[in-house]
Amino acid sequence: MPHDTTPHSIDTLNLASYDAVAPQWNTARHAFYGREQAYLDLLLEGIAPAVSGTGHEHAARPLVLDAGCGTGRPMAEYVLRRGCNVLGIDQSPAMIGLARQHFPQARWLVTTLEAYPFDEACHAVILWDCLFHIPRARHAGILARVVRVLHPGGRLMLTVGGSAHPAFTDTMFDREFFYDSHPPERVADMLRGLSCDILLHEFMNQPASGRDKGRCAFVVRKKG
Repeated sequence: MPHDTTPHSIDTLNLASYDAVAPQWNTARHAFYGREQAYLDLLLEGIAPAVSGTGHEHAARPLVLDAGCGTGRPMAEYVLRRGCNVLGIDQSPAMIGLARQHFPQARWLVTTLEAYPFDEACHAVILWDCLFHIPRARHAGILARVVRVLHPGGRLMLTVGGSAHPAFTDTMFDREFFYDSHPPERVADMLRGLSCDILLHEFMNQPASGRDKGRCAFVVRKKG
C-alpha cells in the first residue's frame, strides 16, 4: 500500500491512520496482552452474567460501553461472552465495520469520544488505549462525561500514558499516530475528584529511555 503523505491535523491523523491499518490491526490484535483479562474480570465483578444456565436468563443484561472499541477484539468479545450487552464506539469506520462483522449482536457507532453525548447509562465503561490519542487538555472533560454515565457503583477500566512526556507522534504499521497523556498520578487525582475509588492502578509498560513512554492501567468504581 503506498504511504499516505497527506498532511493531517491532530483531530484527523489517528482516524486516517486507523482506517488505513484496520486489516493489519484486525490480524494482530485478537488476544489479550499481559493482565488485560484480569482487568476485565475486575471491571465486570458483581455484574450478574445473563447467560444460559446461570439463573439470570430473564434478567436485563448489563450494558458495557466500549469507548474506542476498534474491531471489538478482544475486549468487547470477552464482555459479550460474559453475558453483557455491548455498545461500542470508535472514530474509525473501517474498525467499526470489522466489529460489526465479528459481533453483529452488539451495537456499534462511528463517533469520536469528544462528540459522543454519553447519554445512555452503563454498568461499566472500557476506555482502553484510546484516551492517549487525544490532546490531554480534553481528558478531564471526557472522564467527567464517562463517570457521569455510569450507574452508582459502576466501574471504569482505562489506560493512560506512563509518564509526563509531552505530546508526540510515533509509527505503527508504517503509519503515524498522535499520543498525549497526563501522567498516571495526575489521572488518579482526576478520578478521585470525580468520586471514584481506585481498585487497581499498575504499569503495563514502564517508561523507557527510547520510544516507549509507558502505559498504565486503571480500574475504578464510581461511588454510590
